[in-house]
Amino acid sequence: MRMQQVKRRWWVVPAKKDPDASTSVPCFYGAELRYRREQAGLTLEQLAEGSFRGISFLSQIERGERGMPMDLALHVDKRLGSDGFFQRRCEDAAKARRVGIAEYFADVAEMEQQARTIEDWAPTFVPGLLQTRAYATAITRSAMPRASDTEVSAIVSARLDRAKLFESEAPPKFWAVLDESVIRRRVLTPAGMAELLGHIVEVVRSTRSIAQIVPATAAAHPFMTGMTRIMTFLDAPPLVYTEALHSSQVIDYPALVMEYRESYDLLRAAALPPEASLAMIEAAAEDYRNEAEQQHRPELRAVAQELLQQRDRR
Repeated sequence: MRMQQVKRRWWVVPAKKDPDASTSVPCFYGAELRYRREQAGLTLEQLAEGSFRGISFLSQIERGERGMPMDLALHVDKRLGSDGFFQRRCEDAAKARRVGIAEYFADVAEMEQQARTIEDWAPTFVPGLLQTRAYATAITRSAMPRASDTEVSAIVSARLDRAKLFESEAPPKFWAVLDESVIRRRVLTPAGMAELLGHIVEVVRSTRSIAQIVPATAAAHPFMTGMTRIMTFLDAPPLVYTEALHSSQVIDYPALVMEYRESYDLLRAAALPPEASLAMIEAAAEDYRNEAEQQHRPELRAVAQELLQQRDRR
């Protein structure tokens, strides 16, 4: 019996969602695209035809979630007869999307919105997708002590906005491996640290992400380097992102990406299991909460100081 072959479309039409044009320049740009497309009586599929882009790509632009590449802007202007509007405003929208984001990270921030999986290695500080406002502010201030309050606020807001990707229709699968020193380093007050660690646990559990801790007792492991990220995509090859203080590198050479992949897998094997890791984070959060409570109760603080003095006299 001959089986009939059925041609399947690879895309799924996203649910219609009205963009709020007042939210940002990219949202205004996307709303204008949708308005002109509908005025022209075109569906997303019809507009995408001949552009080498999928309709989900266009839909994300209309919602202000993704930037418009110049080649697509030229295609849209031609199909909609928009007199070069989208070409002229393409770079303006791109610049607005990069406000508060370091230039060397801008491309990665864009790509993480479309990633299928994101795997972070954080040896020195909490990854941006797990940070609280207080923690992001403290980290930014430490790296940019001469920055104005306006500059710091823009950077912090941009970093927190990145976490909205967990609210998207198809959020990436997130996996983070943290060195134990990250949750022990007192970047904030005890109350602030308790909030940070509680937030990490909440994000991990609510998004079904995975977090692991490399304990301080661990011996040498295969990834004793700086912050590293591995991202995979449905429609593009995987890549590796490494970051230093004021610079970064994106690696897409397949053989080298495979080496990083192997190192990351070995790192996960050296870390505590996910549930044990979350238990450690929760225990540390509880310790910080207890300390914060003692700081607000003079009698307990006095007892704590006496105990410390007794320990020092031994």
